[in-house]
Amino acid sequence: MGSTTTNETNSLIASDRVEGTTVRRPNGDGIGRIERLMIEKTSGQVVYAVMSFGGFLGIGEGYYTIPWSTLRFSPELDAYVLDITEEQLRSAPQASPEGSDPSYDRQWEEHVHRYFNATPYWSI
Repeated sequence: MGSTTTNETNSLIASDRVEGTTVRRPNGDGIGRIERLMIEKTSGQVVYAVMSFGGFLGIGEGYYTIPWSTLRFSPELDAYVLDITEEQLRSAPQASPEGSDPSYDRQWEEHVHRYFNATPYWSI
């Protein structure tokens, strides 16, 4: 996907430019990439990023649903930043091995938000 800053305004970005973007730790180490965005139907708000992590050439990759509020964009790194250790990420709630969407029922969403210590989007 390349640079996320090219041909974008200061505050808006096309969703297809976010998908494929690298996710890094605050120190700049790459930890994964955004595979897809999950959008709340009624509000249109982006609420999750599904991130791939690990594996080699797609083999053994894990898919993790990350609350959007836990990511921040770093222009310096041209990447989204997630402050999490590798161990914390490996223990995080996973999407299915194929990366397809989990059920996203309220109980599962509450579990994800608790794990990442994030305020649920429906209570903001």
